[in-house]
Amino acid sequence: MSLTKTNKKFKWALDFSQKSRASASDLPSPPGYSQAANANYSESSKETDSNLLLIKKLWDVALGPLKQVPMNLFIMYMAGNSISIFPIMMVGMLIVRPIKALFATQSTFKMVEGTQAAGQKFVYFIGNIVNILLALYKCQSMGLLPTHSSDWLAFEEPLTRVEHIGGGISML
Repeated sequence: MSLTKTNKKFKWALDFSQKSRASASDLPSPPGYSQAANANYSESSKETDSNLLLIKKLWDVALGPLKQVPMNLFIMYMAGNSISIFPIMMVGMLIVRPIKALFATQSTFKMVEGTQAAGQKFVYFIGNIVNILLALYKCQSMGLLPTHSSDWLAFEEPLTRVEHIGGGISML
């Protein structure tokens, strides 16, 4: 078998065999580069790009509390319904973080101007309210919220359950 070089040139292949040093103006443009596309880019487009980036970043901040809901649901599941220090600390943080965020809404959105400012603040507010409601639901499922009259009146007897059901079997 003889090894012969084939000089077959593909359409995507570039020829780098030229050894001469050419100036930057003599070099051809790279593949995919268009001089016309570069000429259309101006200073005003840079300003609008930064405005679009700012709007996108502020929407990310506004949607942050809603993005935390799945994580909070997982934390609630993992904490359990027992009354011990870990679940109570988790519920405390589930309540405290959104309340602090609601009080700091103005400082969070102090740089917001324009037509989307009200919508961003509203979405941020709703997301924090959803997180507070999740924490209150967890408190209720743990039995920490006073939902019956016997919880705050000494002369009322607590409700007694007549029947407990677990796994589809009646247990008396």
